[in-house]
Amino acid sequence: MRFLVTGGAGFIGSHLVDLLMERGEEVTVFDNLSTGKLENLARWREDPRFRFVRGDCLREEDLARALHGCDAVFHLAANPEVRLGPTDPTVDFNQNIVATHRLLEAMRKMGVRELVFASTSATYGDAEILPTPEDAPMKPISMYGASKLACEALISAYCHTFDFRGITCRFANVVGPRAGHGVIWDFIQKLRRNPKELEILGDGTQRKSYLHVRDCVEGMLFAFEHSGPGFEAYNLGSEDQITVREIAEIVTAAMGLEGVKFRFTGGVKGGRGWIGDVKIMFLDISKLKKLGWRPRHNSRQAVEEAVRALLSEI
Repeated sequence: MRFLVTGGAGFIGSHLVDLLMERGEEVTVFDNLSTGKLENLARWREDPRFRFVRGDCLREEDLARALHGCDAVFHLAANPEVRLGPTDPTVDFNQNIVATHRLLEAMRKMGVRELVFASTSATYGDAEILPTPEDAPMKPISMYGASKLACEALISAYCHTFDFRGITCRFANVVGPRAGHGVIWDFIQKLRRNPKELEILGDGTQRKSYLHVRDCVEGMLFAFEHSGPGFEAYNLGSEDQITVREIAEIVTAAMGLEGVKFRFTGGVKGGRGWIGDVKIMFLDISKLKKLGWRPRHNSRQAVEEAVRALLSEI
């Protein structure tokens, strides 16, 4: 098969490209390089099974070029920064909702009917059930989470109206090599500027699941290979949680720093890091596990491996 990976030069997308290429598939990467990097794809640039198309999901002509000859789509292109929502709500609307609709329309017109969508645990908001199953109430508290939920609704509608097969994967916090944002990246950058003090957004008790990026992309491909027709949703996460304070301790230890003062900002609305931050997140992953997938790392292992990788990269 030839797969199209939108956002394929980015953090998660490039790891998915690695996995697909390693398995002998043909891959087209579609990316506007606003946050993605060509260096993430360097090992495949000369491979005849690989094709790169620079373009934007908001432009129909770009999508038509990218979709040519493709059998299925992994849609990862999106605004990756949750914290932008309160300052500019239009970013999530345009880059997530409008872009996804234009991709779906381009797929419909070109006869491509299979899609895997990179969604998020943020669609649940402050979950009423922990661990949170896929059929839990969806009450997003961020523009990012709301936009991803809207994308899921569009995909479901296209599955029912135009006979698409759509799979949405709701990620826990994904960490690993090539990440260009997130709590680990943020802590490393801050400590390199000031190794004596670390500012931590919120009250430090935020507790979430962390998923290693390799587990994430293997889960996406597994869901594609084991799902039936129509629309299906799966949680992808680890089977435990870790606090922000524990992550700070892991990062400082890995950097060989002692006596670092942790300065908590106190955060907003009960100790959250920012407006729209879900303070406690723990996904129930039993649905995909029953089909045969499970993560290789727990949250601490994922964080520790990500810290080691990022310290060698940045």
